[in-house]
Amino acid sequence: MARLLEGKPIAEKIKEQIKQSVAGLNSKPVLASIQVGENAGASAYANSQKKTADLLGIEYQFHKLPAETSQAELINFIQKLNADKSVNGMIIQMPLPAQIDYKKISQYILPDKDIEGMHPANIGKLVFGKAAIVPCTAAAVMELLKETGVDLYGKEVVVVGHSEIVGKPLVLLLLEKFATVTDCHIGTSKAGKLEEHIGKADILIVAVGKAGLIKGDLVKAGAIVIDVGINRVNDKIVGDVEFETAQARAAWITPVPGGVGPLTVAMLMRNLVEAAKLQQ
Repeated sequence: MARLLEGKPIAEKIKEQIKQSVAGLNSKPVLASIQVGENAGASAYANSQKKTADLLGIEYQFHKLPAETSQAELINFIQKLNADKSVNGMIIQMPLPAQIDYKKISQYILPDKDIEGMHPANIGKLVFGKAAIVPCTAAAVMELLKETGVDLYGKEVVVVGHSEIVGKPLVLLLLEKFATVTDCHIGTSKAGKLEEHIGKADILIVAVGKAGLIKGDLVKAGAIVIDVGINRVNDKIVGDVEFETAQARAAWITPVPGGVGPLTVAMLMRNLVEAAKLQQ
């Protein structure tokens, strides 16, 4: 039976470290959050960010723009925050209205204020192993792996999902630790090779957003399973991996909810502190 790899205790330790870092800064770090239009999920996430910021001594500025805000108007707003020296970091709450392209918008945030780590300059630093600001969910996964005590050197790691915010950055972070990384996606599945790769994984990380995508009996005995997926099924939150069956086979497994999720806000705040240090 796998041990549960819970995010909250790790997040609490990281928050204590952040508090100490904040105390050592010349001034209180400021995080600007931008939400465009109404969305219950985005509002809840913003509230969670604010609560954490308040606890850590971080100033949280929430900017809510109308749903009809154009892409050009949002870019202008971002550029005003770029020019405001009191603002150390920015986050754009998702989802955005259809008229706004997040990939384009994210490039207008100054790299040193991009606390989500998605600016091309920050992704480039990730390639060279020099990134101070790392995409939050990918960073959370690495913290969970560190908690297990596993030596990633030479381990067979399979990442299912190749999104810009999780899968691709994770591959780079894992390669930096000399893991042997396979990234599986829809092409792997269509070629009928997904099960084969999963069966070889010493470490399986799934970030797709499809409930029960990975059958638990495919998990290699003694593997570490990190489930990034968050899916609502009949008023219940579940992951991308069949939990009970996988738990019976794995050595470690993250619960959903309670695994990766609690760590993402902590990673965001850690990135803000790093951004503040870069600016000072």
